[in-house]
Amino acid sequence: MSAMAARAAGAKEVRMMGSLNPGALARLRDVLQSHVDRRRIPGAVAVVALGGHVEFFEALGRQGPAAATPMKTDAIFRIYSMTKPLVSLAALMLAEEGALQLGDPVSAYLPAFAGQQVAVEEGGGVRLEPARREATVHDLLRHTAGLTYEFLGSNAVQRRYEEAEIASRARSNAEFCEVLAALPLAHQPGSRWEYSRATDVLGALLEVVAGQPLGALLQQRILGPLGMKDTGFAVARQGWSRIAEPFPDDPDTGKPVVMLNPREAPDFESGGGGLMSCAHDYVRFLQFMRNRGTLEGCRLVSRKTIAWMTSDHLGSIPIQGDLLLPGYGFGLGFAVRLHAGLAPQPGSPGQYFWSGIGGTSFFVDPAEDLFALLLTQAPGQRIYYRNLFRHLVYAALD
Repeated sequence: MSAMAARAAGAKEVRMMGSLNPGALARLRDVLQSHVDRRRIPGAVAVVALGGHVEFFEALGRQGPAAATPMKTDAIFRIYSMTKPLVSLAALMLAEEGALQLGDPVSAYLPAFAGQQVAVEEGGGVRLEPARREATVHDLLRHTAGLTYEFLGSNAVQRRYEEAEIASRARSNAEFCEVLAALPLAHQPGSRWEYSRATDVLGALLEVVAGQPLGALLQQRILGPLGMKDTGFAVARQGWSRIAEPFPDDPDTGKPVVMLNPREAPDFESGGGGLMSCAHDYVRFLQFMRNRGTLEGCRLVSRKTIAWMTSDHLGSIPIQGDLLLPGYGFGLGFAVRLHAGLAPQPGSPGQYFWSGIGGTSFFVDPAEDLFALLLTQAPGQRIYYRNLFRHLVYAALD
């Protein structure tokens, strides 16, 4: 047997090693439906694929709490931070072409980020010290650029983000960066991982490299080639009837639920969290990732780039906050599982995932040749359903 034939036989063996239990998949559906019936979520779309074949694709509940329309598999969701893997992929495509290198300083493309200072809180006050090195493109991709998110806490830098209305969608990506670059960093670049607005900066950087708006770049280089026809920073009028909506008030806290308006094209095309998409589209992206950079004959990056993208890039860098579970590191746009144990959910080393603050999540498990996607619009319940869904999917593996 030739080496190529042996590899092909090995691949077939991996894909035949597991199967999905129909009873457990029915249970997955019934559990999600029970949460719809209890008005914990308005509705959901769930997908499970094994060996590259979609084995479970269900729409449950209603498209919105006030809608008579049942949820459909083509419903459009605010996917928030599930934007990040797509923007990270665009960066690596440009890197493959020699248009940028991950070791480049951010300021080489966005000069406002030169000479940044770091806020150090002490004695009830804040002092500024110079950054010991500039943040790089690599730092943006792995969230080690010293930036933060305003909603993750209330330290001095996060308060400055709030005061500057850094989340405003009325600024362009370039204008957003001018405001952000004038604020101090939360950490020395490269000193720790903290989930942050780094991918928003990356989106603006890609606009400079490609010479076009981020939305146009994503459409030309990724969304169009992969056939993701319903993904973008706004929903065209003909798609408004398909938009999934949350409860007006959080079922746990009673507080109003405020989400992005998908019917309005923003000036700020947030690389970190601005896209709208549907299950059919995002499944195509996950299939592309599962196939290591190709889909239906269309290759966007090499298999080695996908392997690099989904490997841990933190090593011994400490992790700030609790968004990364025990046993996980972070790659270039994804959390990456490092251990079979430690985490409070099942999974395999090499699994990678991410989610969106609006209630969407996915994971890919190359060891099991498995990927799964859950789309809801329930911001306050997102962590619960992300964890529940993962347990239910792994419980279906025979």
